[in-house]
Amino acid sequence: MILKLFSKTDKPDDKNELINIACLMIHAARIDENYTEVEKKIIRNTLTKLNANNEEIELLLKEAEKKEADSNHIHEFTKTIKNMNAESKKEIVKNVWTIILSDNSSDIYEENLMRRLAGLLYIDDKTMGEIKIGILKKIKT
Repeated sequence: MILKLFSKTDKPDDKNELINIACLMIHAARIDENYTEVEKKIIRNTLTKLNANNEEIELLLKEAEKKEADSNHIHEFTKTIKNMNAESKKEIVKNVWTIILSDNSSDIYEENLMRRLAGLLYIDDKTMGEIKIGILKKIKT
C-alpha cells in the first residue's frame, strides 16, 4: 500500500534522504529506550517500500542508527518528508505510529514526538488522531 502512495517524485532519490527517514523512525523507536526487533522490522519494511534494495537496507539502517544517536533534534530528519505530498507524509506518519504503538502503548515522550512531527510536517491534529486510531484498531484485531 505504501508503494502506491509514493509517486516517482515523492520517493527519496538519494541515500541521505533514505537515511534521514530511517533516522526519524529510529528516533521514534528509541525514545522509550526500548529499541526492539519488531521496530527494526517495521523500519526495514518501510525502507524496502521506499525503494531501498535488500543489499543496502542493513547498511542504511546502521548508518541511520549512528546518525540518530549523534543528533539531538528531528528537524534534519524531516526535511525530505516535508517536501512530499500529503498522502506520502501520512504514510510515513503511519509507520512512525506503528513503531511507537508496536508495544501496545505510548508514553508522554512518544506522544510529544508525534505532536512535534505533526507541526513540522503540517499535519493537523484530526488527521494525526485518525492515523493513531487506525493503527490501534489494526493492532487489536
